[in-house]
Amino acid sequence: MKNIFDLKETNVVVDRINALEASSRPQWGTMGPDQMLAHCNVTYEMAFEDKHPKPNAFTKLMLKLFVKSTVVNDKPYQKNSRTAPQFIIADAKNFQSEKARLIAYIKKTQNLGASHFDGRASHSFGKLTKQEWNNMFYKHLDHHLKQFGV
Repeated sequence: MKNIFDLKETNVVVDRINALEASSRPQWGTMGPDQMLAHCNVTYEMAFEDKHPKPNAFTKLMLKLFVKSTVVNDKPYQKNSRTAPQFIIADAKNFQSEKARLIAYIKKTQNLGASHFDGRASHSFGKLTKQEWNNMFYKHLDHHLKQFGV
């Protein structure tokens, strides 16, 4: 798994995002590029903002037991995988705004560094190691950038 906390990898991901165009078509799935960028921003909103309701104790336990390993391991996501309701973006979004927000979040993550995240609690899974945070951030971005051929 590539390291999103490494400046070189961050720059590669940002270059891939910058290669995306508002008219880009997905190779699978139904989201447009504006929706995909907004969808990817949700991960960072959950890490940095208090915008999304936190799951209750029972839901958090279920997420830890049945979802966490899939999200934080180093295996790529399968195409057309199910997504949590808060990640579903049904409305059209401003492509340039979502792109700028995502790049800013990625740069913020890289600037804070892996040590900032090591042992930090995630929105849905409790405490994660820096490697689990990296896997969660990087593989989600990589999955959706591949979805759009960038």
